[in-house]
Amino acid sequence: MAEVQRRPGRLGPPPPTSVKPSAPRFEPVDREKTCPLLLRVFTKVGDHHADGDFAVRGKEPKDEVQIYTWMDATLRELTDLVKEVAPEARRRDAILSFAFVYPDKCGRFVVGRTFSYPNGRLPDSGSKAFGNLSFQIGDYVDVAILTQ
Repeated sequence: MAEVQRRPGRLGPPPPTSVKPSAPRFEPVDREKTCPLLLRVFTKVGDHHADGDFAVRGKEPKDEVQIYTWMDATLRELTDLVKEVAPEARRRDAILSFAFVYPDKCGRFVVGRTFSYPNGRLPDSGSKAFGNLSFQIGDYVDVAILTQ
């Protein structure tokens, strides 16, 4: 039988180590062999669109950007693409807030935010992939571009 060594000043067995269960990771996609999906992205400066803006198919907001991407794409990749088409997103103090919109259910699920120019002091959600964020094909992405 193994003996438990006790350190001076410590009573009882060592405390259990806390191990966080890891989140299920989405497997990377072979982008050379896998067909991309069409992502409908709607941008708005100052706030997210209202839920009613997506209530009727075909009458979505006019500020749409269509992006072809894959399920392993990250919010950082999407941030860089949005910055190419939305000048407000290029500002140094811009924060992009991402929400998935379920158009048939009139629901919204905010999934993360990124900084236009990330740094180590302000962590963001840029490394999260769509596949790990409950994104489903057919959902819209609503991006609020916030500036201070």
